[in-house]
Amino acid sequence: MDRSEKEELPPSQPPLRKERTPGVKLLIAALIGFLLMIPLLMVYALVYDRQSQSETARESIAEGWGDAQLVTGPVIVIPYDKQTVERYEEDGINKTRTVTVTRSLYLSPLNNTVKVDVDVDAETRQKAIYKLPVYIAQVDGTATFAIPEDVERYGVKREELKFDQAEIRFPVADPRGLLSGNSLSVNGKNYDLRPGNGLAITNGAGFFAFLEWDDGKPLKLKYSYGMKGNDRISLAPRGELSDFTVTSNWAHPNFTGDFLPDERELREDGFTAKYAIANLALGEALVALSDKAPERQIDYGRYSGNSGSETWANSPVIAMVEPVNLYSQVDRAVKYGFLFIGFTFLTFLLFDIIAGARVAAAEYILTGAGLILFFVMLLAFAEVFGFALAYFMAAAAMIILLTAYSGAVLGSRKRAGFVGAILVGLYALLYVLLNQEAYALLVGSMLLFVALAGVMFVTRNIDWSGLARPSKQTGGN
Repeated sequence: MDRSEKEELPPSQPPLRKERTPGVKLLIAALIGFLLMIPLLMVYALVYDRQSQSETARESIAEGWGDAQLVTGPVIVIPYDKQTVERYEEDGINKTRTVTVTRSLYLSPLNNTVKVDVDVDAETRQKAIYKLPVYIAQVDGTATFAIPEDVERYGVKREELKFDQAEIRFPVADPRGLLSGNSLSVNGKNYDLRPGNGLAITNGAGFFAFLEWDDGKPLKLKYSYGMKGNDRISLAPRGELSDFTVTSNWAHPNFTGDFLPDERELREDGFTAKYAIANLALGEALVALSDKAPERQIDYGRYSGNSGSETWANSPVIAMVEPVNLYSQVDRAVKYGFLFIGFTFLTFLLFDIIAGARVAAAEYILTGAGLILFFVMLLAFAEVFGFALAYFMAAAAMIILLTAYSGAVLGSRKRAGFVGAILVGLYALLYVLLNQEAYALLVGSMLLFVALAGVMFVTRNIDWSGLARPSKQTGGN
C-alpha cells in the first residue's frame, strides 16, 4: 500500500444515550400527571363559571314572567277594639289612662275545609342556549270558616269583633304572575278582589276582598285564580286540615320541603301528588292575634346544583327539575379526571418498561392534554345537545384521537388498539358511575383495587432501580 494513500477512518458514531431506569420513568410520568391536575382544576372552575352564567340567564328569563309561587288557603282578618291601660307622666306625676287600641284577629279555615286543586301546565322557555321550566298554575279551592267557641280563651270577646270590617286575604309570593279571570264567592255571593293586603308569609304581597260577615255565622268560600311562575311551587298548609292536590304535565318533579306527598303518581305525561296536613303537625292554632311569618330556610334541590333556593318552613315544595342537571353531571365527571390520566399514563408506562416502547415526556403531556380537553368538550356539547349525546360525541372524538396517537407513540397498531380498548372501558365506566351515584364509591374503589392488583402482578419482576434484576439462584444449601 502506498504510504501517500490515506487510510480511511471509520465514521464517527454518536454516543449511546443512557437508558432511564424504570423508577425514573415512573417518577416522570407521575410528575407530569400531577402537573396536569392544574389545568384539570381550571376546567372545574370553568364549569362553575358556566353554571353561574346559566343562573343569570335563567333569572333573566324569569323576569316579567313570575318567580317561584306559593299556594295556601285564605285567611280572614277581623279587627277588634281592645282596651288597655297606658302609663304616662304629666307635670312630674305618673298617671294611667285607659285607651282603645284596634288590633286584628287572624282566623284560619276550620274543619277539613281547605282543598286546593293546582293544575300546573309546564313548558320550557329559552334564552340563547339556556332553558328554564316555567308554568301556569290554576288554583281552585273551597274553604269553610267559623268562629271557634273558645275564642275568648285568646283574650278576645266575640262582641269585640268587628265583623262588618273583616277581610279575606290571599297571600301570593309574586303578584306579577297573577292572571285575569280570578273569582271569589262567599255563601254563593260574589266578591270583588283587590290588590295588596297579603300576609306576612309573602311580605304583604297578594290580594284580598272586603267581607260582609253577618255576626260571625259559618262561611263557605269558593275561589279560583291563576298565576305564572317558574322553577318550583310551594304549598303552605293553614287550617285544621289542608288538602292539596297537584297535577302537572311535567314528568320530572322533585318533592322536597318539610312534608312529602301522602300519595303520588308519576307518569310519562306528568304527575299527581296529594297532601293532607293537619294543624297539629304544623304547631299552629286556628286563631292568632298576630301575623307571624314562618321562618325561611335554604333548600338544596337537584335543580339548584351548588346553590340553594329559599323556601318557607312547614311547606311542601314541588320543583320542576330537568331530567339531567348537566352542570352537576359535568362537575362530577371532572372529579374523575385523575383516573383517566392515571390509567392512560400507566398503560404507556408499562409498554415503555416491559415492551420497550419509548414514551417521551412530551408525549405524556400531549396525551394528558387530550384527556383534559374531553371535559371541556363535554361541557360545551352538553349545553347545546344535552348530556347523553354530548358525552357520546366527546368520548368518541377523544378515543379516536388518542388511539391514533398511541399507535405512533407505541409503534404498534396492536398496542394502540389496547389503549383504545382501555379508553372505551374508562369512558363507559364513567358514564355508569355518573348515572349510579349511590354505587359510585363502591364501583370506583373496586376498580382501583383490581387495577392496583394487576399492576403489581405485571411489574412484580421489574427492578425499579436498575435496567434488569439479577436472576435468582436455584438449588438448595
